[in-house]
Amino acid sequence: MKARLLSFTALILSVSLVFTACKKDKTDTGETDFTAQSNTQADDQSRFSNESDAVANDVNTQLEATAGFTGRVENVQSFICDATVAVDTSSNPRTITITYNGTNCLGNRTRTGVVIVSMAQGVRWKNPGAILNVTYQNLRITRLSDNKSITINGTQTYTNVSGGLLINLPILTSITHTITSSNMSVTFDDGSQRTWQVARQRVFTYSGGVVVTVTGMQAAGGITGIAEWGTNRFGSPFTTAITQPLVFRQDCSFRLTAGKVAHTTNNFNSTVTFGLNATGNPTTCPGTGTYYMKIVWTGPLGVAHTAILPY
Repeated sequence: MKARLLSFTALILSVSLVFTACKKDKTDTGETDFTAQSNTQADDQSRFSNESDAVANDVNTQLEATAGFTGRVENVQSFICDATVAVDTSSNPRTITITYNGTNCLGNRTRTGVVIVSMAQGVRWKNPGAILNVTYQNLRITRLSDNKSITINGTQTYTNVSGGLLINLPILTSITHTITSSNMSVTFDDGSQRTWQVARQRVFTYSGGVVVTVTGMQAAGGITGIAEWGTNRFGSPFTTAITQPLVFRQDCSFRLTAGKVAHTTNNFNSTVTFGLNATGNPTTCPGTGTYYMKIVWTGPLGVAHTAILPY
């Protein structure tokens, strides 16, 4: 049971959202067509947040396996299929270095670059309030379906708010982690580079398997639940708020089974709803087929435009 729970964080697959773009034009209502920008914005933000979550899963796997970080009695074997791991528990801060090697073992993407986990001597990750830093060094993720990539640099702060180790679920009712950052640099496939901020909470519970519930923690301009904000590749300020928690379930192969996000920009607002079938209705879990998302963008004239796409 413990071995199965320990490895779950390495199994969560990031959701690479594939969108079709169209030429900027006028809609049939006469307003500017922001379909291309809306879809690209949703794709960029979703890839960034999901790849950040994927790194968090890898970090949790290595933390849980390393006695010198968690406060466990002994190390436990762990594995990341596309990376090598080096652990230094004698330095201050202690470090775990994850080097992604580009191996095509994930099925839909490859990763290259380095992620360094740093934790001060004397801190144990199992304790409430434990803090560590996670530094991205040219982490490049390439989507195999279209060979497009994003490159991430910067540092995030992880906090084990509740304390406890994931291996102790379901004995523990829940475990809460937060991820924050003010300096995440994202370079897109067109060469544009932007700095984004992050404020996400991840709550781990157990219900027929591990359940991960992700919400946003920031509030600004009357918007709550903001998880990421900054400037998009088109040079427009944006916020992304999680309006309905994003849910990943172990009994559904850790797929994204529910949730909704709202993107706000100067030119348009859009929402993306997950966990749907091809007709746009909520589907059940476990599920064996394709899941769909519904994208609705609204321009300055207040007219809603809808697309339903697989993910």
